[in-house]
Amino acid sequence: MKIGILLSRIRIEEKLIFRAAEQLGVEIVRVDDRDLVFDLQRRDFPEVDIVLDRGLVHSRAEYTLRLLESWGIPTVNSYKATITCDNKFLTNMALIEHGVPTLRTMLAYTPASALQAIEEMGYPVVLKPNTGSWGRLLAKINDREAAEAVLEHKEILGSYHHSIFYIQEYVRKPGRDIRAFVVGDRVIAASYRKSDHWITNTARGGISERCPITPEIEELALRSAGAVDADIAGVDLIETPDGYKVIEINVGAEFHGLIETTDVDIPAEIVGYLVRKAGTVGAQPAAAG
Repeated sequence: MKIGILLSRIRIEEKLIFRAAEQLGVEIVRVDDRDLVFDLQRRDFPEVDIVLDRGLVHSRAEYTLRLLESWGIPTVNSYKATITCDNKFLTNMALIEHGVPTLRTMLAYTPASALQAIEEMGYPVVLKPNTGSWGRLLAKINDREAAEAVLEHKEILGSYHHSIFYIQEYVRKPGRDIRAFVVGDRVIAASYRKSDHWITNTARGGISERCPITPEIEELALRSAGAVDADIAGVDLIETPDGYKVIEINVGAEFHGLIETTDVDIPAEIVGYLVRKAGTVGAQPAAAG
């Protein structure tokens, strides 16, 4: 059994996955996306049974997964799941279409229409980039003056990503949100991410604490992962007066904070799932040439 790991750099999560694979007697083939060169008309990739995407550069991962798919090499996550979860709009649409409760969201294409949407939703709102992670470039808009300033900044920045205005209702959460970690058809661990700041991502200083996996959390996390066809995912939930709602879904999610809150061996669960999936799909090693 050979598992390819697509990566951009080796973080603590990748080191733990390598160690788990070694302990389980599974060979790991490291594939650094900085070194990749592809001829689109010639299949050329290391001989592996399945590929786990742990890349940090989303565009590289998406292109690579699409190529591997065309060559019949199974991947976790799939190209479809990855491209959906890398785009907040596509994720939200998948959740809505599958009846998964999520936050009210509005989409606009100009500063004027974005301001109209913000005022229709009512202050405060959260303005997000349609792509991005680690809680970056989020803005909590408290009044019209702040809205006008932020919208002007985004217009001047001028890129395609800043010309799509993704506006979401602000929910005053109880100093925390929830990260539920899905592997296959199980929620193997969950944690509260706590912070005095309204952004609770661990990448922004949030602290992880154990969260019991209630039937409601499990059911909602599995439905969310199923909605985007994700095999392994971090599902972020928020507690609202109307119950739990899904904020977003992360493929390639970090779990260094989560492992401090659980007795579950997350890296071993990931490797075990990859071995089972490779066996199920009957993968054939991809021959170079």
